[in-house]
Amino acid sequence: MRLLLIHSVFFLQCVRFSQQQFPRLCATTEALLSKECCPVWEGDGSACGASSGRGFCRDVEVSDLPNGLNYPFSGLDDRERWPLVFYNRTCQCASNYMGFNCGECQFGLFGANCEERRESMRRNVFHLSAAERRKLISYLNLAKHTVSQDYVIATGTYREMNNGSTPLFSDVSTYDVFVWMHYYVSRNALLGGPGNVWTDVDFAHWAPAFLPWHRVYLLHWEREIRKLTGDFEFSIPYWDWRDAQGCDVCTNDLMGAQSPRDPNLISPASVFSSWRVMCSRAEDYSVRGVLCDGNDEGPLLRNPGNHDHNLVARLPTAAEVEFTVSLRDYDTGAMDRSANFSFRNTLEGFGNPQTGLGNSVVMGMHASLHIFMNGSMSSVQGSANDPIFLLHHAYVDSIYEQWLRRHAPEQTHYPESNAPIGHNRQYHMVPFIPLHRNIEYFTSSKELGYQYSYMLNSDQRISEVLSPYLELMMEAWPWLLGALVLGALVTMTVAAVAATMTRVCWGAWPWQRAEKSSAVHLPEREPLIISSDSDIPNYHTV
Repeated sequence: MRLLLIHSVFFLQCVRFSQQQFPRLCATTEALLSKECCPVWEGDGSACGASSGRGFCRDVEVSDLPNGLNYPFSGLDDRERWPLVFYNRTCQCASNYMGFNCGECQFGLFGANCEERRESMRRNVFHLSAAERRKLISYLNLAKHTVSQDYVIATGTYREMNNGSTPLFSDVSTYDVFVWMHYYVSRNALLGGPGNVWTDVDFAHWAPAFLPWHRVYLLHWEREIRKLTGDFEFSIPYWDWRDAQGCDVCTNDLMGAQSPRDPNLISPASVFSSWRVMCSRAEDYSVRGVLCDGNDEGPLLRNPGNHDHNLVARLPTAAEVEFTVSLRDYDTGAMDRSANFSFRNTLEGFGNPQTGLGNSVVMGMHASLHIFMNGSMSSVQGSANDPIFLLHHAYVDSIYEQWLRRHAPEQTHYPESNAPIGHNRQYHMVPFIPLHRNIEYFTSSKELGYQYSYMLNSDQRISEVLSPYLELMMEAWPWLLGALVLGALVTMTVAAVAATMTRVCWGAWPWQRAEKSSAVHLPEREPLIISSDSDIPNYHTV
């Protein structure tokens, strides 16, 4: 009931402000034919909130610097020079504002005028209290079963839409919009006709934008959950999988245990057993030469550990994480899967996490988790169907944050040109509207309003670990207080009964009997005083 109430209270807010493409207000024939996505901000009734100085509708500027050689085509894929195939004018927001209509604040900013800076904390999922775990699952499930009122997914190419005159879009849930986004950015390029695709292309993987793109993705996902639930304190937890012997989060109080009836399915005791997947059949789409249409493609699949052990022998170790973070260069060489001694390529999983050499035949780091899960998460295009994706990528993002803090790179460290298509410094990230450039997220998470709990100082970490237990004590305090009072009353009653029985048996109260039987009175003992350092308890050895 509480979640339904929250949803209804914040429904209007969610309708007004959106973060991803395609905003519903821009998925019309008029918007597509005019190539303009500049919706009205309801706060002042003007396009992009221009009357309030929040932003203005302006021409989109894209970089003409050369891309790498992995994609030898031009003018065939809708993601080229994003977002010009669909829109050449969008809202460009001023200072602290963001959103497709400039109706929201930049990440980390809050308030009516986006002037209040707050910092959220992403915590270890195992440090969440039982109540926080239940809340996490309920939020995920709410997002999965709430049709998005803000935006839609494209089910056809711009050409199939007759250059905008016949819009092809579909409604999906808030969660599935993000599933579709991850599919769309990583899908094969459709060159025209069944089977005519180009596979060596990905606008968010296999190259420098891998980490900035997923950072933005998580930030938007986090924001949409906050808006949907009204819980603006919510943050994505992370799963620290270093040296794990199995899927530690695959329990029914977290991401769902294995079904006892079918090892490929989720336990019926978990809400995730009822989840259905979409955009998971990449090979089928390529054969038919079509886009994912958002239709139901079956249950969520997962069979952790029963994967191809020739590709992944085990989950990453703490030593491999440290080696990866120690690499000084963000990217090297062709800036693809062959890159040697590249932090990005090693963390993504195509560089050997012990030698740093690229094109590794054994998958490591980030990629090893996907393969280990052996199910929906093991396909790049469909991997976001599994909610473990979020916990996993939050930890990958934290490793990225470690590297940024340790090496403090200048923005010139990020490649300006000749990276694979979609990955140059000034390229707009596919498929985001509002527009984000890759370089904008080559910066510390502190600049974006969040931190990871394990990077805090020792006192802050202790507080973070103890917080769920303190919360539990606070929840149980009325019961504990009642138990203490009741226990005291019982103790006093028992003592009174015992004393009464003694008097009956001996004819006097115990202290009266003692006085009668003895005339010797021992002197009252003085309290002990610590007289030397040797008497002080040594707490440091505890």
